[in-house]
Amino acid sequence: MINLSPSDKALVPFVSVDNMMKLIHHVGLEPMLKGLADYIEADFKRWELFDKTPRVASHSSEGVIELMPTSDGEVYGFKYVNGHPKNTSEGLQTVTAFGLLADVYTGYPVLLSEMTMLTAMRTAATSGLVAKYLAPKGADTMAMIGNGAQSEFQSMSMKAICGLKTVRLYDTDKAATQKAARNLAGMGLNVVACSSAEESMEGAQIITTCTADKQYATILSDNMVGPGVHINAIGGDCPGKTELAPAILHRSDIFVEYPEQTRIEGEIQQLDAHHPVTELWQVMSGTAKGRTSDKQITLFDSVGFAIEDFSALRYVRDQIAGTGLFFELDLLADPDDPRDLFGMLGRAAG
Repeated sequence: MINLSPSDKALVPFVSVDNMMKLIHHVGLEPMLKGLADYIEADFKRWELFDKTPRVASHSSEGVIELMPTSDGEVYGFKYVNGHPKNTSEGLQTVTAFGLLADVYTGYPVLLSEMTMLTAMRTAATSGLVAKYLAPKGADTMAMIGNGAQSEFQSMSMKAICGLKTVRLYDTDKAATQKAARNLAGMGLNVVACSSAEESMEGAQIITTCTADKQYATILSDNMVGPGVHINAIGGDCPGKTELAPAILHRSDIFVEYPEQTRIEGEIQQLDAHHPVTELWQVMSGTAKGRTSDKQITLFDSVGFAIEDFSALRYVRDQIAGTGLFFELDLLADPDDPRDLFGMLGRAAG
């Protein structure tokens, strides 16, 4: 239970984009990625306590707007997030988000936060966490195919959590690759800009795909993927959008967050509804196997799930204590007499 003192009840801490960036610098980029991964792992290990449902989506020809709710019985959380691939051409973010935590006992919100920056961090932290379980032992090179807003976060998370040494960048837009290479310069990685997806995969034990087009696409064809790699497929995140040739899926052991959601939005929407997959929480809790051989192709079919956002918000709430990196919002009506809301309105006129 989240305890609220009387003085806390009328004000809700709000973490703005500016304060979120300050918090990341205060904690440190890599320590925060590792901290987020620790919180996500802890919550995945108590997976069965959570309410779970596929996100509530409102689709349009321009994109999607979604709500992602969950609760562990004591704390409730949700994220509002959009996905509009066409935004990039208009100078706008593809993804924006905000989220909230509330105390189940009172129903009172206890945290409101931006989640555009935080979603980038938690998505990358999840990828690094999963690779820790599934990537080949000693993996130190990653192909990063799709060099948009997520690519640098993914690269730094793999470095922080898995010991990545080299990232090989490729995007159909050379300017995106140049941007990613520029941002990653001096961050402790060997950064290689590549001229094709095939070139980016040379020597890579981890392959991350993160493209933005809202359509069925073949970013990886079957002949591009050899045995023993870990594929981190994070671009397919809505119905009708995929990145991998179906033949790759049939050769891979597939790991997912929440099958009921991934079968709608992930790479496995291309497969029969009964195609076997393994849930990540089972691997983390030791009830299912992850990587079992050097020749195995492991595939993380990542679409993002509400528990990861819950974990990220929980981490932020713990970290902001004593930092002043938040505003107090007058978000809740708090009359002296809880039954006299109208009287509170009347007194405000004076």
